[in-house]
Amino acid sequence: MSKSSIAMQDGSLALQPGYADHAADALRDLRQAGDAVFADVEPHHDTAGTIQLGFWIYLMSDCLLFSGLFATYAVLHGHTAGGPTPGQLFDLPYTLTETMFLLFSSFTCGLATLAMNADKKNATLGWLAVTFALGLGFVIMEVHEFAGMVAIGATAERSAFLSCFFTLVGTHGLHVTCGLIFMAVMMAAVARKGLTATNRARLNCMMLFWHFLDIIWVGVFSLVYLSGVVH
Repeated sequence: MSKSSIAMQDGSLALQPGYADHAADALRDLRQAGDAVFADVEPHHDTAGTIQLGFWIYLMSDCLLFSGLFATYAVLHGHTAGGPTPGQLFDLPYTLTETMFLLFSSFTCGLATLAMNADKKNATLGWLAVTFALGLGFVIMEVHEFAGMVAIGATAERSAFLSCFFTLVGTHGLHVTCGLIFMAVMMAAVARKGLTATNRARLNCMMLFWHFLDIIWVGVFSLVYLSGVVH
Protein backbone atom coordinates (compact mmCIF):
# COMPACT_ATOMS: atom_id res chain seq x y z
CA MET A 1 0.00 0.00 0.00
CA SER A 2 1.56 3.31 -1.06
CA LYS A 3 1.67 6.41 1.17
CA SER A 4 -0.51 8.29 -1.34
CA SER A 5 -3.32 5.89 -0.62
CA ILE A 6 -3.38 6.88 3.08
CA ALA A 7 -4.58 10.13 4.59
CA MET A 8 -5.04 11.50 8.10
CA GLN A 9 -8.60 12.24 9.16
CA ASP A 10 -9.35 13.43 12.70
CA GLY A 11 -6.04 12.08 13.92
CA SER A 12 -6.47 8.56 12.40
CA LEU A 13 -5.40 6.83 9.20
CA ALA A 14 -7.94 6.51 6.39
CA LEU A 15 -7.92 5.29 2.77
CA GLN A 16 -8.13 7.82 0.01
CA PRO A 17 -11.53 7.91 -1.83
CA GLY A 18 -11.81 5.27 -4.60
CA TYR A 19 -8.95 3.15 -3.30
CA ALA A 20 -11.24 0.45 -1.87
CA ASP A 21 -12.93 0.05 -5.26
CA HIS A 22 -9.56 -0.51 -6.96
CA ALA A 23 -8.59 -3.07 -4.30
CA ALA A 24 -11.84 -4.99 -4.83
CA ASP A 25 -11.20 -5.07 -8.57
CA ALA A 26 -7.67 -6.34 -7.97
CA LEU A 27 -8.93 -9.12 -5.68
CA ARG A 28 -11.54 -10.17 -8.23
CA ASP A 29 -8.93 -10.34 -11.00
CA LEU A 30 -6.66 -12.37 -8.74
CA ARG A 31 -9.46 -14.84 -7.98
CA GLN A 32 -10.27 -15.28 -11.68
CA ALA A 33 -6.62 -15.88 -12.46
CA GLY A 34 -6.44 -18.50 -9.72
CA ASP A 35 -9.53 -20.27 -11.07
CA ALA A 36 -7.96 -20.38 -14.53
CA VAL A 37 -4.77 -21.93 -13.12
CA PHE A 38 -6.70 -24.61 -11.25
CA ALA A 39 -8.72 -25.38 -14.37
CA ASP A 40 -5.49 -25.87 -16.34
CA VAL A 41 -3.99 -28.27 -13.81
CA GLU A 42 -7.19 -30.27 -13.25
CA PRO A 43 -6.39 -33.93 -14.11
CA HIS A 44 -7.90 -35.30 -17.30
CA HIS A 45 -9.62 -38.67 -17.14
CA ASP A 46 -8.01 -41.50 -19.12
CA THR A 47 -11.08 -42.89 -20.85
CA ALA A 48 -9.24 -45.79 -22.52
CA GLY A 49 -7.62 -46.78 -19.23
CA THR A 50 -10.99 -46.70 -17.47
CA ILE A 51 -12.53 -48.92 -20.15
CA GLN A 52 -9.72 -51.46 -19.88
CA LEU A 53 -9.90 -51.47 -16.08
CA GLY A 54 -13.63 -52.19 -16.25
CA PHE A 55 -13.01 -54.97 -18.76
CA TRP A 56 -10.36 -56.54 -16.52
CA ILE A 57 -12.90 -56.59 -13.70
CA TYR A 58 -15.34 -58.37 -16.02
CA LEU A 59 -12.68 -60.93 -16.96
CA MET A 60 -12.00 -61.63 -13.30
CA SER A 61 -15.70 -62.33 -12.77
CA ASP A 62 -15.57 -64.68 -15.75
CA CYS A 63 -12.60 -66.44 -14.14
CA LEU A 64 -14.76 -67.11 -11.10
CA LEU A 65 -17.49 -68.54 -13.34
CA PHE A 66 -15.15 -70.93 -15.11
CA SER A 67 -13.41 -71.86 -11.86
CA GLY A 68 -16.74 -73.07 -10.51
CA LEU A 69 -17.44 -75.05 -13.70
CA PHE A 70 -13.98 -76.62 -13.67
CA ALA A 71 -14.36 -77.61 -10.02
CA THR A 72 -17.79 -79.13 -10.64
CA TYR A 73 -16.52 -81.15 -13.60
CA ALA A 74 -13.51 -82.37 -11.62
CA VAL A 75 -15.83 -83.73 -8.92
CA LEU A 76 -18.52 -85.26 -11.14
CA HIS A 77 -16.75 -86.40 -14.29
CA GLY A 78 -16.61 -89.99 -13.05
CA HIS A 79 -20.36 -90.22 -12.42
CA THR A 80 -21.44 -91.72 -15.73
CA ALA A 81 -24.50 -93.59 -14.36
CA GLY A 82 -23.72 -96.57 -16.61
CA GLY A 83 -23.66 -94.34 -19.67
CA PRO A 84 -20.81 -93.56 -22.08
CA THR A 85 -17.50 -92.59 -20.52
CA PRO A 86 -15.16 -89.80 -21.68
CA GLY A 87 -12.85 -92.32 -23.31
CA GLN A 88 -15.76 -93.73 -25.35
CA LEU A 89 -17.05 -90.34 -26.51
CA PHE A 90 -14.02 -88.16 -27.16
CA ASP A 91 -12.13 -88.19 -30.46
CA LEU A 92 -8.81 -86.68 -29.42
CA PRO A 93 -7.44 -85.95 -32.96
CA TYR A 94 -10.69 -84.16 -33.80
CA THR A 95 -10.53 -82.09 -30.61
CA LEU A 96 -6.85 -81.38 -31.20
CA THR A 97 -7.80 -79.89 -34.57
CA GLU A 98 -10.35 -77.68 -32.79
CA THR A 99 -7.64 -76.62 -30.39
CA MET A 100 -5.24 -75.69 -33.16
CA PHE A 101 -7.94 -73.56 -34.80
CA LEU A 102 -8.39 -71.56 -31.60
CA LEU A 103 -4.71 -71.33 -30.68
CA PHE A 104 -3.72 -70.18 -34.16
CA SER A 105 -6.53 -67.60 -34.02
CA SER A 106 -4.85 -66.19 -30.92
CA PHE A 107 -1.64 -65.80 -32.94
CA THR A 108 -3.41 -63.97 -35.78
CA CYS A 109 -5.19 -61.80 -33.20
CA GLY A 110 -1.75 -60.81 -31.90
CA LEU A 111 -0.71 -59.87 -35.44
CA ALA A 112 -3.83 -57.70 -35.66
CA THR A 113 -2.72 -55.96 -32.47
CA LEU A 114 0.71 -55.24 -33.96
CA ALA A 115 -0.90 -53.88 -37.13
CA MET A 116 -3.20 -51.65 -35.07
CA ASN A 117 -0.26 -50.28 -33.06
CA ALA A 118 1.51 -49.54 -36.35
CA ASP A 119 -1.61 -47.64 -37.50
CA LYS A 120 -2.17 -50.01 -40.45
CA LYS A 121 -5.92 -50.14 -40.93
CA ASN A 122 -6.07 -52.63 -43.81
CA ALA A 123 -3.62 -55.03 -42.16
CA THR A 124 -5.60 -54.86 -38.94
CA LEU A 125 -8.83 -55.70 -40.74
CA GLY A 126 -7.12 -58.50 -42.67
CA TRP A 127 -5.75 -60.24 -39.58
CA LEU A 128 -9.06 -59.80 -37.78
CA ALA A 129 -10.82 -61.46 -40.71
CA VAL A 130 -8.43 -64.44 -40.48
CA THR A 131 -9.00 -64.61 -36.72
CA PHE A 132 -12.77 -64.54 -37.26
CA ALA A 133 -12.60 -67.37 -39.80
CA LEU A 134 -10.55 -69.55 -37.46
CA GLY A 135 -12.87 -68.84 -34.52
CA LEU A 136 -15.91 -69.63 -36.66
CA GLY A 137 -14.30 -72.91 -37.70
CA PHE A 138 -13.81 -73.78 -34.03
CA VAL A 139 -17.48 -73.11 -33.23
CA ILE A 140 -18.69 -75.16 -36.21
CA MET A 141 -16.53 -78.12 -35.19
CA GLU A 142 -17.79 -77.91 -31.60
CA VAL A 143 -21.43 -77.82 -32.70
CA HIS A 144 -20.76 -80.84 -34.93
CA GLU A 145 -19.24 -82.68 -31.95
CA PHE A 146 -22.27 -81.91 -29.77
CA ALA A 147 -24.65 -83.02 -32.52
CA GLY A 148 -22.82 -86.34 -32.85
CA MET A 149 -23.10 -86.99 -29.11
CA VAL A 150 -26.80 -86.15 -29.03
CA ALA A 151 -27.37 -88.46 -32.02
CA ILE A 152 -26.13 -91.47 -30.03
CA GLY A 153 -28.11 -90.54 -26.92
CA ALA A 154 -25.26 -88.91 -24.99
CA THR A 155 -27.32 -85.92 -23.88
CA ALA A 156 -26.94 -83.70 -20.83
CA GLU A 157 -29.72 -85.62 -19.04
CA ARG A 158 -27.95 -88.97 -19.39
CA SER A 159 -25.48 -88.56 -16.49
CA ALA A 160 -23.81 -86.07 -14.18
CA PHE A 161 -20.67 -86.35 -16.31
CA LEU A 162 -22.49 -85.31 -19.46
CA SER A 163 -24.35 -82.52 -17.67
CA CYS A 164 -21.03 -81.06 -16.50
CA PHE A 165 -19.42 -81.61 -19.89
CA PHE A 166 -22.11 -79.80 -21.88
CA THR A 167 -22.26 -76.98 -19.33
CA LEU A 168 -18.51 -76.35 -19.22
CA VAL A 169 -17.72 -76.78 -22.92
CA GLY A 170 -20.98 -75.14 -23.99
CA THR A 171 -20.34 -72.08 -21.81
CA HIS A 172 -16.93 -71.66 -23.40
CA GLY A 173 -18.43 -72.09 -26.86
CA LEU A 174 -21.03 -69.43 -26.06
CA HIS A 175 -18.24 -67.06 -25.03
CA VAL A 176 -16.42 -67.73 -28.30
CA THR A 177 -19.63 -66.97 -30.21
CA CYS A 178 -20.01 -63.68 -28.34
CA GLY A 179 -16.37 -62.93 -29.10
CA LEU A 180 -17.04 -63.46 -32.81
CA ILE A 181 -19.97 -61.03 -32.67
CA PHE A 182 -17.80 -58.51 -30.83
CA MET A 183 -15.09 -58.96 -33.47
CA ALA A 184 -17.51 -58.49 -36.37
CA VAL A 185 -18.86 -55.28 -34.83
CA MET A 186 -15.35 -53.92 -34.34
CA MET A 187 -14.33 -54.81 -37.89
CA ALA A 188 -17.33 -52.84 -39.18
CA ALA A 189 -16.45 -49.89 -36.91
CA VAL A 190 -12.81 -49.83 -38.05
CA ALA A 191 -13.81 -50.12 -41.70
CA ARG A 192 -16.19 -47.18 -41.30
CA LYS A 193 -14.30 -44.82 -38.96
CA GLY A 194 -10.71 -46.09 -39.00
CA LEU A 195 -8.37 -46.63 -36.07
CA THR A 196 -9.74 -43.86 -33.86
CA ALA A 197 -8.89 -43.65 -30.17
CA THR A 198 -12.27 -45.12 -29.25
CA ASN A 199 -11.93 -48.00 -31.71
CA ARG A 200 -8.42 -48.75 -30.45
CA ALA A 201 -9.65 -48.95 -26.85
CA ARG A 202 -12.49 -51.27 -27.84
CA LEU A 203 -10.22 -53.39 -30.02
CA ASN A 204 -7.83 -53.84 -27.11
CA CYS A 205 -10.72 -55.12 -24.98
CA MET A 206 -11.88 -57.48 -27.72
CA MET A 207 -8.37 -58.87 -28.23
CA LEU A 208 -7.92 -59.29 -24.50
CA PHE A 209 -11.19 -61.24 -24.37
CA TRP A 210 -10.10 -63.47 -27.24
CA HIS A 211 -6.77 -64.36 -25.61
CA PHE A 212 -8.62 -65.05 -22.37
CA LEU A 213 -10.86 -67.56 -24.17
CA ASP A 214 -7.81 -69.32 -25.58
CA ILE A 215 -6.35 -69.71 -22.09
CA ILE A 216 -9.65 -71.11 -20.80
CA TRP A 217 -9.75 -73.58 -23.68
CA VAL A 218 -6.29 -74.89 -22.82
CA GLY A 219 -7.73 -75.74 -19.39
CA VAL A 220 -10.80 -77.36 -20.95
CA PHE A 221 -8.74 -79.43 -23.35
CA SER A 222 -6.38 -80.60 -20.60
CA LEU A 223 -8.96 -81.36 -17.92
CA VAL A 224 -11.83 -82.65 -20.03
CA TYR A 225 -10.50 -84.17 -23.24
CA LEU A 226 -6.90 -85.12 -22.60
CA SER A 227 -7.49 -86.36 -19.07
CA GLY A 228 -10.67 -88.16 -20.13
CA VAL A 229 -8.99 -90.11 -22.90
CA VAL A 230 -5.85 -90.94 -20.90
CA HIS A 231 -7.84 -92.26 -17.95
